Amino acid sequence: MKNAIASFVFGCAAALSATAYAAGDMSNMNMASGAQQSADAKSSMSHGEVKKVDTATGKLTIKHGPLENLGMEGMTMAFKVKDPAMLSQVKVGDKIDFVAEEVNGALTVTKLQKQ
Repeated sequence: MKNAIASFVFGCAAALSATAYAAGDMSNMNMASGAQQSADAKSSMSHGEVKKVDTATGKLTIKHGPLENLGMEGMTMAFKVKDPAMLSQVKVGDKIDFVAEEVNGALTVTKLQKQ
């Protein structure tokens, strides 16, 4: 009986110490929600250069660096624009900052600023 009680006490002590260790000091952890992190990534601007303005299709061809929010490496590609007025704000050769997001299955420039 003594062995059973001792085993039980030892087991409880081990479980409690493991729980306390797992809780530990979390002061250095980023506790922002996944939604907040996603919103921050979406709002971060990417950098690029306008290679083509196609008003007929409503697209911009941009040579860009990494698109962190989309997990894409740098490349040159065409994007739809959220607002057709964006096409008149830029010309070929302009350096831009922009945000691209997937909208209805198409990569779309949702924010645009000339550098």
